[in-house]
Amino acid sequence: MAEFTLHDLQCFDAVIRCGGFQPAAALLHRSHPAVFAAVARLERQLDLVLLDRGGYRVRATEAGLSFHRRAQSLLRELEGLSVHAAQLSMGEESDIHVVIGDLCPRPHVLGMLGRFFAQCPGTRLHLHFEAVGGPWERLFDDKADLILHWIDKGDVRVEWIDLSKVSFIPVVAPGFLPERVDQPVTLEKMQAFTQCVMRDTALHSPRQDYFVAEGAPQCLVPDQAMKKELILQGLGWGHLPHFLIAEELHDGQLISIAGSHLPGRTDELVVARRRDRPHGPIANRLWDHIQQEAPALRRALEPRA
Repeated sequence: MAEFTLHDLQCFDAVIRCGGFQPAAALLHRSHPAVFAAVARLERQLDLVLLDRGGYRVRATEAGLSFHRRAQSLLRELEGLSVHAAQLSMGEESDIHVVIGDLCPRPHVLGMLGRFFAQCPGTRLHLHFEAVGGPWERLFDDKADLILHWIDKGDVRVEWIDLSKVSFIPVVAPGFLPERVDQPVTLEKMQAFTQCVMRDTALHSPRQDYFVAEGAPQCLVPDQAMKKELILQGLGWGHLPHFLIAEELHDGQLISIAGSHLPGRTDELVVARRRDRPHGPIANRLWDHIQQEAPALRRALEPRA
C-alpha cells in the first residue's frame, strides 16, 4: 500500500464534514476536480471504498466512517502542532488586549492583572470594557487575546478557565414598589415599572436580552456600577450581581424581589481565549497566571454566611 499524503487526508475530511465535493473545495480553496482526485487517490492507496457516490449526495461507507474517526485525531494533532510552531516563532508581544465583561468583579480582576503586568514592563496592557455580547464579539473579531466573561462552552473554538459563579438578583430600593403590588412579585407585575437594562456593546452580533420585562419602560445603562446607583436612587429596578450588592442587601439599602416567579440567574465567569489561534509567550504566561490565581478569586467571591 502506497503512503497517502496529508493533502489527500484533508480533502477526504472536508468532504465528510461538508457533505460533498463542491463545498469541500470551497472550504479548502481548491478546485472541485482537485478534491475529487485527492479522495479517489486516497481510496486507491488504501484499497478501500471510503465514499458511496451512488446517491444524490455522497455518503461515507462504514469503512469510510471508521477511517475518518481515526483521521480526525491525526488532523487535530497536526493543527495543534502548527499552532505550537507559530507560538515558538513569536517573540514577546509588545501589546496584549484583554476584555473585561459586565459580570466581572473589577477590583479583584484588575488586581490580578496588575500583579502580572508589573512583571512585564515591555508589554502594554490594553483593557477594554464590554457588556452582554460585546466581549464575545471582540474575541471572534480577533480584537482580544482573552476575555473575562461568560461563554458558550459548547463552542469548540474556545478554551477557558472557570473563575467563579456569579449570581444575579432582582432588586429594588426600599419604597420603590407601592403597597398595591402583591406578593409574590412576578415579571408581569414589574412591567409597570422602569427597568434598568445593560446596553449590549456588540456592534454586529444578534442582540441578546437577559432579564428583560417585555413592555416595561427601560433605562439603558453602560455598566453594573451605573445600574446599581440608579436602583439605589429609586429610579428603576433590575438584576445585579451579588458580589456588587452584598453590603446593600445586608444593610437594607436594597431589597431582593427574587422568588419562584422571578428567580434571578447564575452565570459562570470564565477567562477564555481562542483555541484555534496561536498565542505568544506573554499571553501564555498570563493564562498560567490566571489559572494559578483562580482558586483565590473563587474564594473571594463566595457569598458570606
